[in-house]
Amino acid sequence: MIDPFGRTINYLRVSVTDRCDFRCTYCMSEHMTFLPKKELLTLEELDRLCTAFIEKGVKRLRLTGGEPLVRKNIMHLISEISRHLRSGALDELTLTTNGSQLARFAHELADLGVKRINVSLDTLDAAKFKAITRWGDLGRVMEGIDAAQDAGIKVKLNAVALKDFNDLEIPHMIRWAHGRGMDLTLIETMPMGEIDLDRTDQYLPLSLLRTRLREEFTLNDIPYKTGGPARYVEIPETGGRVGFITPMTHNFCESCNRVRLTCTGTLYMCLGQEDAADLRAPLRASEGNELLSNAIDEAIGRKPKGHDFIIDRRHNRPAVSRHMSVTGG
Repeated sequence: MIDPFGRTINYLRVSVTDRCDFRCTYCMSEHMTFLPKKELLTLEELDRLCTAFIEKGVKRLRLTGGEPLVRKNIMHLISEISRHLRSGALDELTLTTNGSQLARFAHELADLGVKRINVSLDTLDAAKFKAITRWGDLGRVMEGIDAAQDAGIKVKLNAVALKDFNDLEIPHMIRWAHGRGMDLTLIETMPMGEIDLDRTDQYLPLSLLRTRLREEFTLNDIPYKTGGPARYVEIPETGGRVGFITPMTHNFCESCNRVRLTCTGTLYMCLGQEDAADLRAPLRASEGNELLSNAIDEAIGRKPKGHDFIIDRRHNRPAVSRHMSVTGG
């Protein structure tokens, strides 16, 4: 799949549910209204959609949410998709998770061929973790990380950099993560969906954070890539890597290789644009995949060059109305 700007689209992110067992303050409001369950694609339909994309050249597939591991019978879907790993059609099947369910599922995930996961973790302070997630338990997440590493799964941590919340803690998080053999990726908060706070109070440019980190660490730029948008540095003092995802201060659109599929069958060609394609209708209109394949081609053919994210006092409304949990993190 080639988009209008010559970019090869070989990475699909699939939100299997918009539900989550956390209510992170920068992601969603405390009293969320989730999609009616009847609107969600079945696991069989999600498998069929994923298979269609793999047949069209997707080599990396990431399951997201919400929290993907709270979707009922999610391991059945992962088991079905894993057949593409065994056939060689798919290079990698990964997840982004908050870690709350990892202790239950880590070893089964490893058995199904999941070799790498991302765990969202914004602080190592239990009280602050409770405050930022509203419903989360740091101890349970730590048990999940332990279980994943024990199962042989490589864990990467994702932390959203938030002004006056975890900015001073980031050096400690880097040392802790690297001490356990985990990379850490730092992410700028993005203007998606209405939340209970003003994002201008949360927003921390990673260019500023990077300058602060240079006071404690040597940051050597490296060409390391995982298939996503992060730009990495290596830190000799710790022997580990830190990634920077900067949609606000330095967007990564020129190398975008991915599209996002929601749990209702809506395909977003860009995280930061509202334009989307309905794949549920062609999926259900025929037992064959010709209509679906044509719909995917048409959607890829209008993938935009980039997004228009901005956060400042004059733009205090979300750039897009949907929450990240709908689109998939």
